[in-house]
Amino acid sequence: MSTSNALVKPRNLIEWLSVLETRHSKEIDMGLDRVASVKNQLGIQYQCPVIMVAGTNGKGSTCAMLESILMQAGYRVGLYSKPHFLDFNERARINGIPVNDEVFVHVFDQVEAARGNISLTYFEFTTLAICKLLADAALDVVILEVGLGGRLDAVNVIDADVSIVTSVDIDHVDYLGDTREKIGFEKAGIFRTDKVAICSDPQPPQSLIDHAESIGADLRLFGRDFNYNGDKQQWNFGGRDQRRNSLAYPSLRGANQLLNASAVLAALEALRHELPVGAQEVRTGLVMVDLPGRFQVLPGRPTVVLDVAHNPHAAATLAQNLDNMGFHAYTYGVFGSMLDKDIAGVIAQMKYKIDHWCVCDLPLPRAATSEQLAQELQTAGVLEDKERSLQKFGNPEDAYAFAMSNAGENDRIVVFGSFLTVAGVMRARRNAQS
Repeated sequence: MSTSNALVKPRNLIEWLSVLETRHSKEIDMGLDRVASVKNQLGIQYQCPVIMVAGTNGKGSTCAMLESILMQAGYRVGLYSKPHFLDFNERARINGIPVNDEVFVHVFDQVEAARGNISLTYFEFTTLAICKLLADAALDVVILEVGLGGRLDAVNVIDADVSIVTSVDIDHVDYLGDTREKIGFEKAGIFRTDKVAICSDPQPPQSLIDHAESIGADLRLFGRDFNYNGDKQQWNFGGRDQRRNSLAYPSLRGANQLLNASAVLAALEALRHELPVGAQEVRTGLVMVDLPGRFQVLPGRPTVVLDVAHNPHAAATLAQNLDNMGFHAYTYGVFGSMLDKDIAGVIAQMKYKIDHWCVCDLPLPRAATSEQLAQELQTAGVLEDKERSLQKFGNPEDAYAFAMSNAGENDRIVVFGSFLTVAGVMRARRNAQS
């Protein structure tokens, strides 16, 4: 497929994003040949270590902890993460600060000139742009978060020095397969010969292990090559050659954060000669880390929890985290989802945690409608009575407003199911404060 260059060059970031959202006929177009060709045209090369992070869940937390610790150690850190909540600029950060519009416009112009007649999806174009701007930014280390899968994801045109797979579970079955073994092979596609490959999933698929061994990657598995233990006050990490004791718990809440933190410390162990990091810098970095939308508990009453859980594995973790919170009389659930997700699987994990369901439409054609979500809930046995209710809304903002107006100060509101669900509520809160 080919397309000609735009006749009118976009003048600002908003115009650029509008063009990219409508230009390519497919939202997802698997394969790396087109991306690799444009990458070579752009001359993207890194003069610093690159850490790549893939996984079904836990990617964002892992990237955020890496960024925080390395910044505490005084390094100049570049991060590519996705998707964004409110502003596209969130996707690229240098030393924790989002890249400004002018830099994006400049690098988008470069990608546009380099691609010629090669057609790129929104994700491919913006990935190349961010990889280019990070390569040109005189950084000490670059952290790249994989979008979908690994083997055929646009980020994988970059060769990482250390690759991390955080977890492997069922998601994106139309593209990655319907078993953990199939998906594990796709995730393992980010591993490289003679480079460190880390997997923090306690039960890694055999396909991931086999692929790492077949290409000669230096595979490091949780429970075999690195581990953790701890008590209520602190925890300890043990790697192949390095121990770190008396560590602070990450400020990110949730049951799986020590698994993610262990993968982070395993990566830093692998890079300890290129990027030495002291014990106090690790402790401070873990305490200072911040990541919106991952079991994020907002201040005030009623308690509001934002969590982008959008598959059964993430929903199970969210349910466990909710159980570990204090008493709340009633829980309101603001729930929106993409149609291609395992909606029934998510509901199965959450149906006993929520008393009042506020299901909503989302602003994408491939999103489930509130009517479809309501039908899924009813099929799962969620019934309305004096203690339970089910309401439908046209967007997350209205669903959240309803929950806020009906919840008591001892109640809890949980916003989940999609990045877009959480983003809608974040936007409503920002508009209310401005």
